[in-house]
Amino acid sequence: MEREHIHFITGRLAEHALRSVLEPLAEAAQFDYSVAVMPISVAALMTPVWIARHIAPPPHATRILLPGYCAGDTGPIDQRVQIPVAFGPRDLRQLPEFFGRSVSPRHPYGDFDIEILAEINHAPRLSLEQIRVQARQLATAGADLIDVGCEPGEPWRGAAECVRALRDDGHRVSIDSWNPAEIEPAVRAGAELVLSVNRANRDAAPDWGCEVVVIPDDFATLGGLDETIDRLSSAAVPFRIDPVLEPIGLGLAASLDRYLEVRRRYPAAAMLMGIGNLTELTDVDSAGVNVLLLGFCQELGIRSVLTTQVINWARSSVRECDLARRLVHYAVRQGVPPKHLEPRLVALRDPQLHEFGGSYFERLAGQLKDHNYRLFAEGGRIHLVCAGLHLEDADPFQLFARLLATQPQNVDPSHAFYLGYEMAKALTALTLSKDYRQDDSLDWGHLTVPEASHRR
Repeated sequence: MEREHIHFITGRLAEHALRSVLEPLAEAAQFDYSVAVMPISVAALMTPVWIARHIAPPPHATRILLPGYCAGDTGPIDQRVQIPVAFGPRDLRQLPEFFGRSVSPRHPYGDFDIEILAEINHAPRLSLEQIRVQARQLATAGADLIDVGCEPGEPWRGAAECVRALRDDGHRVSIDSWNPAEIEPAVRAGAELVLSVNRANRDAAPDWGCEVVVIPDDFATLGGLDETIDRLSSAAVPFRIDPVLEPIGLGLAASLDRYLEVRRRYPAAAMLMGIGNLTELTDVDSAGVNVLLLGFCQELGIRSVLTTQVINWARSSVRECDLARRLVHYAVRQGVPPKHLEPRLVALRDPQLHEFGGSYFERLAGQLKDHNYRLFAEGGRIHLVCAGLHLEDADPFQLFARLLATQPQNVDPSHAFYLGYEMAKALTALTLSKDYRQDDSLDWGHLTVPEASHRR
């Protein structure tokens, strides 16, 4: 098969850095390339209309790659050339990952078969509108069922009204209660699943006409589980089994073993895992915990999880589970580690750091003709570069003081605020081992909020 020839478009200032990245990349990724240096210093200032007036790809080129900052309709370029035109990453240091993603994964990514139940805790304490707002947020994050969490004590007279309103809003609903006085009207209003059933309320389950979640009477021994399953099976009540996950320090390992034991006893049964006992009761960001638990569920054939997001460190658990179920589905189906597949679950640190290296900044300062400040963060230091000037320091306050010592003519209050804001981002990036790109938000995975450019 003929090797691909990619024609890269760049500006004068980025030429050296681009070529240094492409030389090893082209060999590793097995493509040929050419570089067109447009008559402009800063590649980010190019537009497709402007590029179309200057572009002249070699006849053997098979596609054209534009700088990521050069956004817009490629139609003007398409009219000039007869090969595909695409945008690369905003940061040329990310080209290796860009080309890695273009060929991997080899199989379709994004399928899943784990259902997410998202609980609205203490629903009786909330207004109906508050419940509806929460339900919309949970569904947007990826929840398949909205679990209405009731409370012990007096039956909640609003259970049926709540379920009916959620059903009218288009949600599938489960009811989380032991009390038949709450369960029966909720099911009549449209709840399709009841959490939970054991010896205490199993005799009422055949009257509800819906699926239930079965739990043991005694968690540690699975006592009563088989009897409840037998009763429900004989009455043709559909069910899922939840052996109940225990928190760390209170029997986590033994509870995981009980899931394995239940799967051995009931190899074809539907199962559910309530994962909030770990995410809500462990002093750690929830994403990693969710991935591990959903990986366990995927391998064991547990096809539904119940989660909640009450405590602050777990407030994005539903979205994390939605991403995690796709990741673990792919990993298990393809028999590969869940690595380099889902960057949106990597939030605190970046998957990989990209650095320009030692002499780049001095060379850039020598090439620049303007006094607009470029900021970089690598090697534990913040770098400030403009025409003929390269300053660096680990402390943004010291760096700014050194800039002021040069008596710059372009640092008015607005510009000082901008530089301070960008330096704060740069310091955060250094602290957390993240890439910093001026005028871009830091990459917080699925939590990233895009920033508007305020470059001065």
